[in-house]
Amino acid sequence: MSESKLLDSVILEPKSEHKATVIWLHGLGADGHDFEPIVPQLQLPESLGIKFIFPHAPIIPVTINNGYPMRAWYDIRNADLAQREDQKGVKQSAGFIMEFIQAELDNGIPADKIILAGFSQGGAVTLHLATRLDFKIAGVIALSTYLTMADHLAEEKADANLATPIFMAHGSQDPVVPMQRAQFSAKTLTDSGFQVLWQDYPMPHAVCPPEITAVSQYIQRQLTD
Repeated sequence: MSESKLLDSVILEPKSEHKATVIWLHGLGADGHDFEPIVPQLQLPESLGIKFIFPHAPIIPVTINNGYPMRAWYDIRNADLAQREDQKGVKQSAGFIMEFIQAELDNGIPADKIILAGFSQGGAVTLHLATRLDFKIAGVIALSTYLTMADHLAEEKADANLATPIFMAHGSQDPVVPMQRAQFSAKTLTDSGFQVLWQDYPMPHAVCPPEITAVSQYIQRQLTD
């Protein structure tokens, strides 16, 4: 696969030998720089050798924003996130992220040293892809997000990551993605055999310091032999 196929992205190389990779997807209207500042806050040991990739989503018209073009992993057609889901868009973006995974595998990083992470829309794509991979990865981080196509999961899921814990965190005051929607997503994942590590925090559609600490602990746990 040629590098030119990959979406533009922000890449933070490790200071030590490259041993693991975190691919982190931003939310609607943001870009790959959105979560770049979180890396030093995670205070991860240099010995883990983690490379961070923050892809920029394509710029597409978004229906809920009057068709205004912005960076988005898929179209949002309705304030009710379960209605008229852009299934094609989700699948296409999952394919884009699969290209990043394949590039890391081609560069010699084992699949069990790759973590997929995402916030909001990015988390939705992360959950879609991770539950359908036919090989085991190190971890899945889904922040302030939800499961798309929940009614398709049972028939489309792969078993490779049933034992890979999915870290899900959400704000109890989230006005964008109601926490009930995230809790339903977590239950759907659990009912399909996946392991979900659930955390919620008294925050809106955002991240908070205790959540960042929990994410750091999760990453270290999943990447430590």
